[in-house]
Amino acid sequence: MAPALTHPTGVNFIDEQRPVNTDAATYYGGQEQFSRSRTYSASFAHGYNPKRAAFDNDWVRRQRRMSHDEKSTGPRRFLIDVEETIRVILEQEDTDGDFQISVTDAGPKLMSLGTATSNGFKTFDIRGTYMLSNLLQELALARDHGRKRIVLDEARLTENPVDRLSRMIKNSFWHALTRRIDGDGLEIICADPKNRTGRVNPRIYVPHGEPAMAEYYRRVAAEKPHLNLDVQVLPATPDDPHFVKSLNHKPGILALAMNEVSDGKGGKTLKGIPFVVPGARFNELYNWDSYFISLGLLVDGYVNLARGMVDHFIFEIKHYGKILNGSRSYYLCRTQPPFLTDMALQIYNQLDRSDMDANRAWLKRAIQAAIKEYHTVWVAEPRMDPKSGLSRYRPDGLGIPPETEATHFTHVLEPYAAKHGLSVLEFSERYNDGAIREPALDEYFLHDRSVRESGHDTTYRFEKRCANLGTVDLQALLYKYEIDIGTAIREVFDDELELEEDFPLAPFPPSPAAYASPHRASSRAKAQSSAIWFERAAFRKRAIDKYCWNESKSLYFDYDTVQEKQILYESVTAFWTLWAGCASEEQCWKLISHSLKKFEVLGGLVSGTEESRGKISLDRPNRQWDYPPPHQIMTWVGLERYGYLEDAQRLAYRWLYMMTTAFVDFNGVVPEKFDAVRLSHLVDAEYGNQGVDFKMVPREGFGWMNASYQVGLSFLSTGMRRAVSACTSPEVVFGAAASEQPTNAQAYSAGAPDPLDLAMENLQLSSPHPDANTSSAA
Repeated sequence: MAPALTHPTGVNFIDEQRPVNTDAATYYGGQEQFSRSRTYSASFAHGYNPKRAAFDNDWVRRQRRMSHDEKSTGPRRFLIDVEETIRVILEQEDTDGDFQISVTDAGPKLMSLGTATSNGFKTFDIRGTYMLSNLLQELALARDHGRKRIVLDEARLTENPVDRLSRMIKNSFWHALTRRIDGDGLEIICADPKNRTGRVNPRIYVPHGEPAMAEYYRRVAAEKPHLNLDVQVLPATPDDPHFVKSLNHKPGILALAMNEVSDGKGGKTLKGIPFVVPGARFNELYNWDSYFISLGLLVDGYVNLARGMVDHFIFEIKHYGKILNGSRSYYLCRTQPPFLTDMALQIYNQLDRSDMDANRAWLKRAIQAAIKEYHTVWVAEPRMDPKSGLSRYRPDGLGIPPETEATHFTHVLEPYAAKHGLSVLEFSERYNDGAIREPALDEYFLHDRSVRESGHDTTYRFEKRCANLGTVDLQALLYKYEIDIGTAIREVFDDELELEEDFPLAPFPPSPAAYASPHRASSRAKAQSSAIWFERAAFRKRAIDKYCWNESKSLYFDYDTVQEKQILYESVTAFWTLWAGCASEEQCWKLISHSLKKFEVLGGLVSGTEESRGKISLDRPNRQWDYPPPHQIMTWVGLERYGYLEDAQRLAYRWLYMMTTAFVDFNGVVPEKFDAVRLSHLVDAEYGNQGVDFKMVPREGFGWMNASYQVGLSFLSTGMRRAVSACTSPEVVFGAAASEQPTNAQAYSAGAPDPLDLAMENLQLSSPHPDANTSSAA
């Protein structure tokens, strides 16, 4: 039955023709239009109901030919009352009450809609999860734009899912994830779902040495008293661990780079540079998320938006001493995996070439910042191990990481609390204040903070040892830094780069004696040349081969700098060496021919083998980094770099197939993570899954998951893109031989149920809700 139409009587509802597959603002923009109807029959939807009496007083509709009957050859369009149709579709189809239409809903998956050419007189059936969920999404978007009634093209409901998802990412998701830190953007950006202090009023920390910025925010606080904005200026050394710990009970956003612009009154003011956040509970600028996000932005043509994020990183290195884990006060001691040089060079190559001098000046700022970060963070102690020459994730910090959930460390703290005869809360407060000293607990939190700095928080790979590991992924990233910096100096800056900031250079070659010496050369003592950077890269490659490469196992491993041995945990980050280019051709061949099969599953790559990870149980639950998208992108690019394009395409297809089927079956979802074995986003891991709790239409996806889709599509051939649009399994596309799960992957996925079965296991069915406006999302 078609939902009732409630537009004014005696008129036909008309709508101008717009491009069908365009963004919602274009498609639903403008005002609805009416024209007077000329016949009673055309006004059936408004009250005229042509019926005639028949046998036994039953009433049947009069059948008659009409000049406005639906034409089967033309594109079909529907005349829809927005609010009434939302009510009907939720009442009829959303049986679990989560404001989404998915394969797990038990509704009839059928709805009739009145056609526009008949002014709603004739109807056509909309069938299946995908079309109905698209209908719900379109109705939500129309409501966003104030539309009460719409003429909807059927083509928007049947749109190729790959085209639809890619379009939504490009035209909608990136915009929804974009933030600015200034007077106009503070209310949104200051909201911190991770804040456990109970304080919701915004607080901003401005770096030392930026008086104009501090004055700007004080003026914003005065002009907008309803914000209750608290403006604080940081000390000259903002990453002192004792100072950072003192901010735990008064967290706030950190100021980022701004541009000076006209205030429209003949003067100047400051305006925040836009940037993209990961999404959901992560509502600030993050380090390595931004690299992958920038890859997606570049694919979609948002070069200036990606460039702005590099500007923020340059600002962070200058004022906060490093590219921060995230731009909140509790991250001041902690960075994340370094990607700045590749990010800057990729953006530089896509800048408008009409002003190359300005482009070179911008790149110079980025490379200088990367050099400072390299010397003062990555090859400086305590992150550098002088004996091996390997760098480590090893941040400063005191106490319990404050951004975690309140109960995250309860199981760790309980034995210590019992030892001191205190509750967990009392013990935590006294431990954080330094009143209680527990060296073993200090060691635990050193490794925990290191795991968070690595970005792989959390994983059994790093448990209770991360701060001691020279991880293969970090060495690959720093090798890429060294090659990128050397290449930029040689190719762009005529093999000579004068550094503007004064900071100490780390000794080279590294050794315990060199690092024990207090003498450090100044960054301004002489110009940088490419030779020293290529020499550093060669040294690091030798260290990677010596400490991380395992010839007998054809795989790279992390190296424990304290125990002085390889940690034989099989991790897919070994393939980051291909992305960085530090593997030899022979090492690459061995990685692909002997080790790739250990990680490849139906939905792409798993982060580690089950043999290394161990069995999952109630005592050993899933960890967050069993489901990462960055490893997919890094491996695709690495395989392509070494000429293994078919392998890259196969892996990209697997990943996009998993994302596309979830998009089709679960109301357009683009979540933070997937289980690549079970092809499901319904993963049971710590912190849950971000980006799944939306109503009716996905608003933002998740930052690097969006990017993985856009980047992944660039690897596919036309035929592969058509196949993934039809949700064709990789087993069909690549044949049984290519899709056989290797021995380890079979063990990893043994007994894995069908994705729909898994979804049903996670579902709690409820009765259909009587009022969509009063029901809460699941």
